[in-house]
Amino acid sequence: MKWYDIKKLHYIISFFLLIPFNADAQSKYERHVERYQSAWQKLIPKYTKLQFAGSMGLLSAGIGWDYGKQHQWETDVMLGFVPHYSSKSKATFTLKQNFMPWKVDLGKNLSIEPLACGLYINTVLSEDFWVKEPDRYPHGYYNFSTKIRSNIFVGQRFTYNLDTDKAKMARAITLFYEIGTSDLYIISAFGNRYLKPEDYLHLSLGVKLQIL
Repeated sequence: MKWYDIKKLHYIISFFLLIPFNADAQSKYERHVERYQSAWQKLIPKYTKLQFAGSMGLLSAGIGWDYGKQHQWETDVMLGFVPHYSSKSKATFTLKQNFMPWKVDLGKNLSIEPLACGLYINTVLSEDFWVKEPDRYPHGYYNFSTKIRSNIFVGQRFTYNLDTDKAKMARAITLFYEIGTSDLYIISAFGNRYLKPEDYLHLSLGVKLQIL
């Protein structure tokens, strides 16, 4: 065999050896892109919420994510508004965790979640409230923070699935109510027997628009 035939054969073998290598490299890159896009897609909010009262402001609005096999877990991020009463208006920030153990279908498009429970932490976005007791008060005068409150709640939800061929903004709408209390109210209830449930429990109403 002549030398140029050997050289030609070498180029042919090298060409076929490089084809699977490049294809495999492209495949790895595509898998990386898919994982990258999937990670960012998980950050897209799945729904929006509007909630009235609940120790997070007169009215609060926010976004959230649901997850779990049955979408039984939810995490909300909300901003609230406290109107002007004796002092200036204030804003609140709430981080909320929800859990719905099960769902009962009531018809083709209607369902109920008999138990919705969870906890949330909210804060007032104002310098008038503090986390650590200011120096102007005697040490131990206040044993709690006036800026951050921890809350627990229980409630129920009613969901109606919309016709996605006609609906423009959401695929389902949920109405809910919650009965809750805060850490400070719980302490007050145990320390003051004369308090009635309406003194340390609060009622909240809300609506959720399921987008994804």
